[in-house]
Amino acid sequence: MDVRDIQSDISKKDLYFGLDFSTQQLKAVVINDDFRILHEAAVNFDLDLPEFRTHGGVKKTESTITSPTIMWVKALDLLMDRLRLTGLDFHDVAALSGAGQQHGSVYWKKGAEEVLKNLDSGLFLSSQLTNSFSIPDSPVWMDSSTQVYCKKLEDKIGGPQKLAELTGSRAHERFTGNQIAKILDTKPESYFNTERISLVSSFGCSLFLGRYSPIDSSDGSGMNLMDISTKDWDPHCLHIAAPELKNKLGNLVASHECLGSISSYFVERYGFNPDCQVIAFTGDNPASLAGMCLQSGELAISLGTSDTLFLWLDHPTPSLEGHLFSNPIDPEAFMALLCFKNGSLTRQRIRDLHAHHSWEEFDALLCCTPPGNNGFVGIYMDEPEITPKIQGIFRYDGSDQNIERFEESATEVRALIESQFLAKRVHAQRLGFNIGPQCRVLATGGASTNTAILQVLSDVFNATVFIQDTANSSCLGSAYRAAHGLRTFQKGNWISFNEFVGNRRPSFTPICSPRPDAAKVYDQMVLRYASLEHSIICNK
Repeated sequence: MDVRDIQSDISKKDLYFGLDFSTQQLKAVVINDDFRILHEAAVNFDLDLPEFRTHGGVKKTESTITSPTIMWVKALDLLMDRLRLTGLDFHDVAALSGAGQQHGSVYWKKGAEEVLKNLDSGLFLSSQLTNSFSIPDSPVWMDSSTQVYCKKLEDKIGGPQKLAELTGSRAHERFTGNQIAKILDTKPESYFNTERISLVSSFGCSLFLGRYSPIDSSDGSGMNLMDISTKDWDPHCLHIAAPELKNKLGNLVASHECLGSISSYFVERYGFNPDCQVIAFTGDNPASLAGMCLQSGELAISLGTSDTLFLWLDHPTPSLEGHLFSNPIDPEAFMALLCFKNGSLTRQRIRDLHAHHSWEEFDALLCCTPPGNNGFVGIYMDEPEITPKIQGIFRYDGSDQNIERFEESATEVRALIESQFLAKRVHAQRLGFNIGPQCRVLATGGASTNTAILQVLSDVFNATVFIQDTANSSCLGSAYRAAHGLRTFQKGNWISFNEFVGNRRPSFTPICSPRPDAAKVYDQMVLRYASLEHSIICNK
């Protein structure tokens, strides 16, 4: 089909709404059929909803990390009012979709769906759903309290490699299946009082549908419960995790699936067209892949609460490192992902300690030190890291001797940023990524607006770094997927996402190129960093 035929068939007044239930914020963008952003809004959980007493959007009790489920609902109430203040006419929204932080789980109490189906449009969502959750605090991706359940799953499946080949990943503490196993073990009454278990993505989708939304196969890949080859629940994994689990999870659907019309609550309260269609929500990382329209030869790095690195794969090679997910925009393909838990919150901690809470001062410290940091190296794992599985702060001098502290704040700042990008390059290369001058690095996320940080990224990868006009690639990807899912539904057959997007693919601006001597410095540092990291693991 000619892409012009696809695009010309879309009404010029149609708008597409994309959301992202991320760790620290709820964000939204609205685009037109030319994929131009017309409206944006966001709610910061810590700042705008202080009554929930979160820090970075979460609550921590040792290794257990959660977020209040009702906080996300209240944030949606606030977000919708903020969007209305931008002048958005909700009646023009033809379709919506969204994303959620991956792996987090929501536990709907028995009878909650009846509440969803009978919402009073005169009241806020949050006031009506307060008592709808059997577990009021949702486990999120930062949680690392399920080691015993991970070991049980791997042992019963036949080892970590077997599990990776089956589900796309070895067992990980944050993955939803292991979180569910912990809930069953520690709160059995709450588990058996649960009518439906949602991911954060399908939870958000359920609010707009007015009934429980199915989980999409891309976000479902991050649960250690889905067979990556068949895109269906694996019965053995379900049985190991918890009883009656298939009924509580519901069916999986394709990421482009049109799930039906928007709930009458949103029609009556906000003026949505009753024909507005809801496309399946997915995970924030898969949505970012869609938002960046990633192509072969490009590497995407999202610099957010967690730092993630991902790319498109046609032929998956499951391993103990990294993850394989079902591709959100091509049913036949996959996406590979590396996740690093210690991202923006670690950068903020070092900024606060060494740069007086100022990013300007932080950047000045970073820029006044040379590539290679005069031989000093630091490894910063405030939280138990995912890749690799270590925790702690480690500092080394030029002879690789462990030292207690660096003398200068500038040394500390550069050691942090260099170590974060060296780690990404080390583990990306182990997955077979081709790092070098022909590689394009596409940067997104909050820190992608920081040129000083991006220059280090460019130097370490010896590649030009590009950025989008918007840092909200997950939101943007959700809006793109809303438009694509609606057109696929209307045509009654699959339409290639790349054909559909056509020349509307977002433009990327080159922001940093590697400095002439960077490769010479960092090719050696990559080897050194890998050796230091290995020594930490061996000495655990």
